[in-house]
Amino acid sequence: MSVPGEGLNRAAALERYVAVMEGLRAGHLDTLATVYAERARFVDPFNRGEGIEAIQAVFAHGFEQCPGMRFVVLARALDGDRALLRWRMHCKAGADGLAIEGMSELLLGGDGRVVEHLDHWDPASQLYERVPLLGWLMRRIRHRLAALGSHPPG
Repeated sequence: MSVPGEGLNRAAALERYVAVMEGLRAGHLDTLATVYAERARFVDPFNRGEGIEAIQAVFAHGFEQCPGMRFVVLARALDGDRALLRWRMHCKAGADGLAIEGMSELLLGGDGRVVEHLDHWDPASQLYERVPLLGWLMRRIRHRLAALGSHPPG
């Protein structure tokens, strides 16, 4: 593992990553290779993969499922080689569209490219509940699991 501050300035590397993600478009997935290491590991609630080709495939699938998909970074933190990003993903699917909020934990390599990407977001409340019957069931389960009348958002 690299030492914080070694190689490319970590803050500049993170800003480069944010710029690529916020500008990412379906026809330009090759730009991901500029911010991800060749053997980078990617994990989100639906995918696990290693390598730039796997990461490009995840985003290609995302653009197929969510026309007009785009990311907006809402906040960022950097601690040595680790970065945390709070983001919102917008999708133009359906009449109302879709917005999913989540967090990414990134590990930056010695050259500033991402070597590990872990996404954290809640598909149950942000995705499954939009499906009519499944949504009713998910809300009912959440209500039953809530402690003493407290209700989670949604």
